[in-house]
Amino acid sequence: MSNVTVRNISTTVQQKWGWFVALGIVFLIGGFFAIAMPLVSSLAVGIFLAAVLVVAGVVQIWQSFSVQSWTGFLWQLVIGVVMLLGGIAIYMSPATGSFALTLVIAAVFIAKGIFQIILGLRIRPHDGWGWIAAAGVIALIAGVMILTNYPFSGLWVPGTLAGISLIFTGWSYIALGLAAKRIA
Repeated sequence: MSNVTVRNISTTVQQKWGWFVALGIVFLIGGFFAIAMPLVSSLAVGIFLAAVLVVAGVVQIWQSFSVQSWTGFLWQLVIGVVMLLGGIAIYMSPATGSFALTLVIAAVFIAKGIFQIILGLRIRPHDGWGWIAAAGVIALIAGVMILTNYPFSGLWVPGTLAGISLIFTGWSYIALGLAAKRIA
């Protein structure tokens, strides 16, 4: 980014710092509600995922027909149909989608944890290796806890994680707005 672009962004943030703080507060409130009502927010995450899959599936199917001469046409069509049907299935039963998403989340945390522990051990003589390994242990434990509490964890994991993400996003906008106010 050029200095002019950075300066324009900084000027805009300084002039509108209150809007950034307000946006951050909206994200914080949404995050707290998502954590306070994990079942509702987990179902909302499932419905949102269903909508994304339906739209992506329709676009993929349409796109596959626009390049029928391509050798990947059939595979692209099949992927689009699978995404469309998966989105419809999740929409018809958001709880089932939430349970499936929870299994994916648990698997990702477990895999991330294992690989992060390995990374930490491989860079062991360097500063910070323990933090990387510790983060891996925490991710591994979280993944195992989610998996061992399955299917009950499917009722709260997606919504709680969405809430945590919203809270961190909210704090980041508040910090950005307040920093811009101090500079202005």
